[in-house]
Amino acid sequence: MRKILFVFFMLPVLVFAQKESGDEVYLFSYFKGNGDGLHLAYSYDGFNWKALKNDSIILKPTVGNDKLMRDPCIIRGADGRFHMVWTVSWSEKGIGYASSPDLIHWSEQQYVPVMAQESAARNAWAPEINWDDQLQAYIIYWATTIPGRFPETDSLGDNNHRIYYVSTRDFKHFSDTKLLYEPGFNVIDATIKKVKKDKYIMFLKDETRKPVQKNLRVAFSDSLTGPYGKPGKPITGKYWAEGPTVLKIGDKWIVYFDKYTEHTMGAVTSTDLANWTDISDKVSFPEGTRHGTVFTVTKQEFDKLQQSAIVP
Repeated sequence: MRKILFVFFMLPVLVFAQKESGDEVYLFSYFKGNGDGLHLAYSYDGFNWKALKNDSIILKPTVGNDKLMRDPCIIRGADGRFHMVWTVSWSEKGIGYASSPDLIHWSEQQYVPVMAQESAARNAWAPEINWDDQLQAYIIYWATTIPGRFPETDSLGDNNHRIYYVSTRDFKHFSDTKLLYEPGFNVIDATIKKVKKDKYIMFLKDETRKPVQKNLRVAFSDSLTGPYGKPGKPITGKYWAEGPTVLKIGDKWIVYFDKYTEHTMGAVTSTDLANWTDISDKVSFPEGTRHGTVFTVTKQEFDKLQQSAIVP
């Protein structure tokens, strides 16, 4: 079995605490279809989103056997570069990684075999990447099914995912893969945000099929790597929701998500992270938008991006 070279770090997170400003533009990374490539949408208010470059593919996938680019997650790192991870396949044990100084020119795409040490692992879905200033390291976390690992819930869905993570400083050396969250049910699509000092919130999808859940919940922790408490009640409605991503504008938290059975995007908002209001009818996204990530660029960066040609 091929062994990955690992260096261990604690789990960090990046917080998106946005302010309304004419010097900032919100971007949303997403994919279409089965994973055609990276698309970007932009917004000045966090509610109305428009496709960038006529909804053209910004970056096409080149790694993995299936060469998909699903669930693209982009952050700005401590080095000022944009770092992206994504799902490369429905059934492979690794994920995709690339970086860019400007969202125009991209590094060579890299396949990261995060679950190579688990012979029975079925997949590596919806990775997210975060940076921690204190630890000076990035973490990447995702959902994987390992048959028989959590037998008490093996029969309650098509898969039986839990959330795992690795950490890295250079995207060449990675820590050992660790279990991040085991809520007692099939869970995917985790994203973590810092609420305040020593207070963290995880947004996650309850993927239980018997009985059907398919909703978003939250869990809290006093530390980045947990333990996280039991998830609360669903914050989304009767529809099926997945792929949460979070933006804070002023005192309002907005969670965007993929209403994938309805082929549209939805959103909920809260000021206290306890009481949530559905505002799906107040947000608009380009047709076909799928599971992605919200982040911020400067107006100067956005103008340069708009004026640029797409680089193959």
